[in-house]
Amino acid sequence: MSVMVKESPIDEKQMIAEAEKALSDISRVRDGVGKVIFGQESVIERTLVAILAGGHALLVGVPGLAKTKLVETLGVVLGLDARRIQFTPDLMPSDILGSEVMEQDDIGKRSFRFIRGPIFAQLLMADEINRASPRTQSALLQSMQEYHVTIAGARHDLPAPFHVLATQNPLEQEGTYPLPEAQLDRFLMQVDILYPEIEAERRILLETTGVDEAKPENVLDPARLREIQTLIRRMPVPESVVEAILKLVRSARPGQGDAETDKNIAWGPGPRASQALTLCARARALYDGRLAPSIDDVRALAEPVLQHRMALTFAARAEGMSVRDVVAKLTKGL
Repeated sequence: MSVMVKESPIDEKQMIAEAEKALSDISRVRDGVGKVIFGQESVIERTLVAILAGGHALLVGVPGLAKTKLVETLGVVLGLDARRIQFTPDLMPSDILGSEVMEQDDIGKRSFRFIRGPIFAQLLMADEINRASPRTQSALLQSMQEYHVTIAGARHDLPAPFHVLATQNPLEQEGTYPLPEAQLDRFLMQVDILYPEIEAERRILLETTGVDEAKPENVLDPARLREIQTLIRRMPVPESVVEAILKLVRSARPGQGDAETDKNIAWGPGPRASQALTLCARARALYDGRLAPSIDDVRALAEPVLQHRMALTFAARAEGMSVRDVVAKLTKGL
């Protein structure tokens, strides 16, 4: 991984000006989402970081924790065309991608016309993605990676930006098809949604059960979001942060000479995890009002970026360990 080239004084001034403008926009986005979603600051931060970094996120939480409302709110606040697909075992790839239909005009001439499916959105909520068959999952996840679909030999590009926020219920596993490891790797982050604190839940009770309920307002547009995403990719990354990312990701792989890792981890993250950490660290820095990421950003993002890219050994699971525990130990070494 190469270190970013030092900007010239003119470029540096220009970048600082662009960053300050982006900070103002991100602050308005954060406030806009916070008016509707209560007590989930960490979830909002990680989800927005995934979008700002240009990627997709997997939201994992029990029902009733405002996963759907979060996606709807983000769509309005960011000005994105947002759609939702409820995944079920009988859902077919054509139900999400679209299909060709035969039409006949007034003179009897027949032709095929492609009718786009709901995947042609800028922000797609894939609700309970693990309830769909592997065939349907693959159709969606291929689109996430390649940003286009091919129907009857014709390529159809997806709108830009294109982000998928998929949800999973960690409790109900009956009648589900767990995502394979290679497909999980296409999600930039796995965001775990926990129960809210008591004060946040009190606010939820008071503000969502009355006549007047807070509604999200648009503060951004897709073109501006893409400009911010490009700016994030231009942000410099200090050498110390690069080394911390490499050290963390490589220490999570068995066979690297670490006895504890070999004992607890069956397989570890690949280079895509390093790329995800680098992008997300940049995005989190800007989200936090800084112009360059720090090692603290790497520590904060280690769990959501790595946990779905690793698997524990049978011995580690038998001892009651979780991937979170292993990642927490690894980050202590940074």
